Amino acid sequence: MASILIRDVSKETIEKLKMVAREHNRSLQQELKEAIENLASSSTIDIARKADAIRKRLIKKNISFSDSAELLREDRCR
Repeated sequence: MASILIRDVSKETIEKLKMVAREHNRSLQQELKEAIENLASSSTIDIARKADAIRKRLIKKNISFSDSAELLREDRCR
């Protein structure tokens, strides 16, 4: 297997990653390996295709949703 070296990662980032690894009962190396493998397996193209398929199903069912940006704006103004 190949190895990867990542330089200049901040101490804060390392500590956060260690905390996440502990929450998943994994070592930091195991956590990072899992994250990298997940990232490599789900490409942007796959995600866009899935989103497009969902949109098409909703259109066929005549389901629409309001624009959530307006709701967020209203909520922030409170």
